[in-house]
Amino acid sequence: MTSPAAEPATEPASEQATEQAGLPEHAPDPAYLARPPARTLPIVLVGAGGIARDAHLPAYRKARMPVAAVVDLDAGRAASLATDFDIPATYERLEDAVAAHGTDVVYDVAVMPNAFGAILDSLPDGAAVQLQKPLGYTYAEATALVEICDRKRLRAAVNTQLRFAPHVAAARRLIADGAIGELIDLEVLVRVETPWELFPSVFALERMEMPMHSVHYVDLVRSFVGDPSGVSAVTVAHPHKELASTRTGYLLHYAERPLRVTISTNHDHAFGPAHQEAAVLWHGTEGAIRTELGLLLDYPRGGPDLLEITDGEGWREIEVEGSWFPDAFIGSMGALQRYATGESETMPTSVRDVLRTMAVLEAAHEATLAGGHPLPGPPLCPPLDPPLGPPRAE
Repeated sequence: MTSPAAEPATEPASEQATEQAGLPEHAPDPAYLARPPARTLPIVLVGAGGIARDAHLPAYRKARMPVAAVVDLDAGRAASLATDFDIPATYERLEDAVAAHGTDVVYDVAVMPNAFGAILDSLPDGAAVQLQKPLGYTYAEATALVEICDRKRLRAAVNTQLRFAPHVAAARRLIADGAIGELIDLEVLVRVETPWELFPSVFALERMEMPMHSVHYVDLVRSFVGDPSGVSAVTVAHPHKELASTRTGYLLHYAERPLRVTISTNHDHAFGPAHQEAAVLWHGTEGAIRTELGLLLDYPRGGPDLLEITDGEGWREIEVEGSWFPDAFIGSMGALQRYATGESETMPTSVRDVLRTMAVLEAAHEATLAGGHPLPGPPLCPPLDPPLGPPRAE
């Protein structure tokens, strides 16, 4: 029989469980935890670049998702990709692919964002399409793309694939099940040397690190805890690199919650692997989870991912099959496929949802231009010349 002294503890625990159940991380969209789609539409790949070869096509082959065609202005590059991945057709013009396949396929657009608008306008009304991230470089560009999708009634998603990385999916299940209690801290730490020369197009961008890399983590955070109430940020360039920015720090404010969210990216750690870091950490009231993003520690070769959990009595590894590349691409395409075939009623990666990720990036860009909140009080006086010495003994 429970003693009277112990009885009051049961009610707060029940209230806490009820409160947690209402938090987004405790009720994730079913698409994040779903099995592979029961059936899939053929895929028409638009763009035959490195990301298509290294991630999109290996993912679809692993998941046995059929690829009907590849489209690229470079006929030789398209033919090479088709040969290597047994793709039956290639096209130089998107219009020819549309004429051949209509709306009976999913268009997988793996090109740079400045081409999205023309491509979306060329697709048949009502088509299913997935755009490679980011959804434009600015919030204004993202809004214009969403308007095209709305006008053409496209079932449009963005390949925000980190949401579906196997180790992230495992962490999402654990947090939803209450394994670490109430989430109170979400931290992304990236301290690596990134070989930007592999992506020559980024050198001309006026905004680089936020839309091209840390958008992954902003989007990941939103997929767990929703939109922030405000953003503080700074993004800076390296003095010896011809890039608009290479290091960014975010503080995402959640005014109604005792939740701290930080994202720190540094792509300039050119001092060997000993102190490189690429991890996401979820801290709760009853434990913590850490996943290591092995891909970033030796990009593009990548190392193994890792998932660990603790309840305060030591860390233990959780075995998870798969990795960010290519397995996460199976999840993002699978979410669109389930929605396009009517298997699922939700698609959390819709362009309208990812527009909110771009809103966070825009707020972060404006925050860094603002230069932070000014210090109160007058500035220090300039140093005296000559400086005052120590007081003399009387």
